[in-house]
Amino acid sequence: MIQLRRGQGRHRGGDAGAGIETLHAFSFGGFYDPQNVRFGSLAACNEERLRPGAGFAEHAHRDMEIVTWVLDGELTHEDSAGHTETVRPGDVAHLSAGTGIRHVERNAGPAPLTFLQMWLLPAAPGGPPSYEVVRGIADGTPLAVERAAAVLHLRRLRAGERTALPDAPWVYVHVARGTVRIGTEPALAEPGDAARIAGCEDLDLTAREPAEALVWEMQAAA
Repeated sequence: MIQLRRGQGRHRGGDAGAGIETLHAFSFGGFYDPQNVRFGSLAACNEERLRPGAGFAEHAHRDMEIVTWVLDGELTHEDSAGHTETVRPGDVAHLSAGTGIRHVERNAGPAPLTFLQMWLLPAAPGGPPSYEVVRGIADGTPLAVERAAAVLHLRRLRAGERTALPDAPWVYVHVARGTVRIGTEPALAEPGDAARIAGCEDLDLTAREPAEALVWEMQAAA
C-alpha cells in the first residue's frame, strides 16, 4: 500500500524570531497527531531551514539514531564526545545517541541552510554514542543504521531514469529534488513529498525530471 503525503501538509514549527523554520512530517515536540507518530522505525523527518547565524543550542539525545542530509548551505555539528564537523550537500551524517550525548547544530556559514533530519528508534536501548560523516556519498551507496534495522539508499536519477525500490516491510521515500512517479501511482511526487509504503514489493521509482530521493528500507517497527 502506497500512501503519498504532500510536503505542503507538513506541520510548520520552529522559531521565526531566531531564524529557524521547521517542517514536520511526523508528530514532533509540541505537535502531536496520534495517527501520525511514526512509520516503521522512522519517528521524525524534519526539514530545517536556518538563516546565517541561527542554530540549536546544546541539547541532549539518547536512544535515537539521527541521520542528517544537507540540501543547501553548511551545517556545523559539535558534540560532547569531541566531534566538530561541517556537513555539506552530498555528505550524510549519522549520530547514534546510545546512552546519551549532547550536541549543538548551527549555521555558521554565510548562506541560508536547509537540511533534512531523520530520527529512527533503535531496536534496543543503550550502547555507546557515536558520530560519523560520510563525505560525498555516491548514488546508490547504502548507509546501514544497524541499531534501527534500517538502510538509507540515496537515489539520484536522470530524467526518465528508473530504479527499483527495496522489497521490505516498510519503505519511506522522501523526494528532495525533482519530480518522480512511485510505482504506477497516477500522482507525481514533488520536492517535500513523501511516500509511505507498507509491504513494498516489486515497485520502482521513475524520474520525470532530474531528481534526488532518500529511500529508507526498514525491517523493524522498533
